[in-house]
Amino acid sequence: MQGIINGCIRQDRTSQYILYKEFYSYGMAICRRYALSDYDAADVLNEGFLKVFTHIEKYDPSRPFKSWIGRIITNTAIDHYRMNLKFSDHDDVDTYQHIGDAAGVYDELAYKDLLMLVQSLSPAYRTVFNLYAIDGYSHEEIAELLNISAGTSKSNLFKARQKLQEKLVALGMNKTIKITDGDRE
Repeated sequence: MQGIINGCIRQDRTSQYILYKEFYSYGMAICRRYALSDYDAADVLNEGFLKVFTHIEKYDPSRPFKSWIGRIITNTAIDHYRMNLKFSDHDDVDTYQHIGDAAGVYDELAYKDLLMLVQSLSPAYRTVFNLYAIDGYSHEEIAELLNISAGTSKSNLFKARQKLQEKLVALGMNKTIKITDGDRE
């Protein structure tokens, strides 16, 4: 892998193509969680890879490359969200302290079904849900990334979970979505 990275640093098109092919699926999976459509996800992915190729010389070889590229693509998705969408469906509510109490898993639903449910959320809810529940950011980190308050992040997570629960009930699923704040306050 280091040889391919070195080739990308030299702006070798073949090395860039190999890197793109190697991490396309991984990056697209990240982008699909944040984007409203596959078209938008592909746009974000390509923008993310452009950033990867532009800044690849900053990669620290002592750290996992997959994590580095994942962080760039996630940040690109967040940037895309901030540039193109407005937070129209959020309230600044600081009263939500403990929103859930246990992690839940839906054995009956396939990944694509869950992804489709998450993508149906409003952009504000979807972004906060992904950052918190999937990517493991704290509410404070989310607030900083999205230029909102931690209370707004908590409120959006709470409402995202409510909306997902409503959608699951409509599908005949009778389980509840529980995401714990745990030690992440």
